[in-house]
Amino acid sequence: MEAAAEAPGGSAALSCFSYNQDCTSLAIGTTTGYRLFSLSSVEQLDQVHESNEIPDVYIVERLFSSSLVVVVSHAKPQQMNVYHFKKGTEICNYSYSSNILSIRLNRQRLVVCLEESIYIHNIKDMKLLKTILDTPPNTTGLCALSINHANSYLAYPGSATNGEIALYDGNTLKTACTIPAHDGPLAALAFNSTGSKLASASEKGTVIRVFSIPGGQKLYEFRRGMKRYVNISSLVFSMDSQFLCASSNTETVHIFKLEHLTDSRPEEPPTWSGYMGKMFQAATNYLPAQVSGMMNQDRAFATVRLNISGQRNICALSTIQKLPRLLVTTSDGHLYIYNLDPQDGGECVLIKKHSLLGSGKMEENTENDLRPPLPQSYAATVARQSTVPSTSTMPGYSEDGGALRGEVIPEHEFATGPVCLDDENEFPPIILCRGGQPGKAKRS
Repeated sequence: MEAAAEAPGGSAALSCFSYNQDCTSLAIGTTTGYRLFSLSSVEQLDQVHESNEIPDVYIVERLFSSSLVVVVSHAKPQQMNVYHFKKGTEICNYSYSSNILSIRLNRQRLVVCLEESIYIHNIKDMKLLKTILDTPPNTTGLCALSINHANSYLAYPGSATNGEIALYDGNTLKTACTIPAHDGPLAALAFNSTGSKLASASEKGTVIRVFSIPGGQKLYEFRRGMKRYVNISSLVFSMDSQFLCASSNTETVHIFKLEHLTDSRPEEPPTWSGYMGKMFQAATNYLPAQVSGMMNQDRAFATVRLNISGQRNICALSTIQKLPRLLVTTSDGHLYIYNLDPQDGGECVLIKKHSLLGSGKMEENTENDLRPPLPQSYAATVARQSTVPSTSTMPGYSEDGGALRGEVIPEHEFATGPVCLDDENEFPPIILCRGGQPGKAKRS
């Protein structure tokens, strides 16, 4: 969680910010609520939604470009609220035994990370599927969830003293493996879009490694720098998995290219630098493996020099208007958009700067309130007043697996494949609520 940044003129401070799973949307939390932006244009930043119902938001996560958004507030840091923001209805809320540190989503799973436990929910009905208890102390809530629902792996620190990664299969609900990634404690984790690669960085921030999933073999090792230790604040793959971006508390953003170097490279011209390069390469064959490995590590393919240093920031690699872009959101409330040259790399060029704390242009709502009524949806069903007594102070699910608000929905009532959250007829539709045994959540 980053420190709040006061905006000019005393307007709302930016307390949190996150991109959605495919980097097509940006969510920010402020002292007055939260806002959602569309990232479909370079020149114009469209505000999709703004809510001032919950103040002091410090976690806000949107599921792809759907209407589902998850919010956590400083007022109730142990409670997760799930909303259908287009309808303005609460789908459910869940309370936990300690403060929520982070939340991760894909089309099958919703993961809630506490300091010493992790909760895994089925996103179709918000039923609690698994509680991973007694995890190593994780004060920052570091975890990563693959956005590919068919390859739904979860990664989190396996140790508080070294860089071991615990890999968990979110579909089978079983431990997959442990990966000895770094000597020091972990600082950042990120899956690629298919869930077949996992990138990691330690608290030193000098080396970034990429592993195969689920096997855990090391595929790449990139050196961010050796001059000083940094705090890696953002680690993200491009959607095509060709690039990996890392940002920190320094002014430099590094972009690495994931490509295998082969021995069949074209012959270099007979220049002095080429000659010295060959000598350097040959010399590494006679050095200890640890030294030669460090010398062979690939450096950044492209870089960005920010005008700020020391501020929290997050990055995304996205295609906007058919061109590759680097997006940098900073804690002072700005979004920077850079052009990225996918062939030659080099210094990225700043092409646009947006303020996230201005009024923002709302996208037009073309929905017609006079349309024929749609079939009862899941969101509307669980938001209805229940006759079952609840100990929760707010309507919604409690930590008993979801039985207090609409019975657990049998699996055969769902459509094949992931739930389509943009379809009003499927969220998923509840035709008949059959009786079910509530699953009891075990508190850590």
